[in-house]
Amino acid sequence: MVAAEGQILCEHVRVIQRSHQLTPRTIYDWRHYLAVLQRKPGALKNGAPFAEFPPAFKQLQDLMLRKPGGDREMVDILALVLHHDEQAVLVAVEMALAEGIATKTHVLNLLHRLIDGKTVGGPDINTPQALALRSEPKANVERYDGLRARTAGGRHAS
Repeated sequence: MVAAEGQILCEHVRVIQRSHQLTPRTIYDWRHYLAVLQRKPGALKNGAPFAEFPPAFKQLQDLMLRKPGGDREMVDILALVLHHDEQAVLVAVEMALAEGIATKTHVLNLLHRLIDGKTVGGPDINTPQALALRSEPKANVERYDGLRARTAGGRHAS
C-alpha cells in the first residue's frame, strides 16, 4: 500500500516467491508508466510493462503501431484511464474495435456517449449515399444568345 497525507494512493497484492526452483518474476502495472509514455510514446513498442495489457488494449496497440503517429494516439487513449473509469475506457475500445474504427477520436466519442448515457448502437437510419435531384435542370441557350446579342449591340450584359 502506498499512502500520502493520510490517503491511500494505491494498493498492490504482495507477491512472495521464495524458491530456488522458480524463476524470478517481475510484476508490472502499465498504469504506473503512463507519465513516461506521454513523454516517450515509442516505449510502447518494446516496453515490458505493456506486454500485459488487457486483450482489447493489446489488439488496439497492434493496430495503432502499424500506422505513423499511432504510438502517440495509443498513448492518448491509454491516458484516458487517468480521468475516466478504466472499465468504461476498455468498453469504448472494444466497441471501436468491433466497429472497425479504431481511432482516438472514435474511442473518445464512444466513451463520452457511454459516460453521458446517450444511445450507443441505436437504430440504423437508412440515409442515401448522395443527394438526388427531383427535377433535372435544363440548359437554356436562348438566354445566353440574348445576352450575347445585347453586348454585340453596344450594350453591356450587366
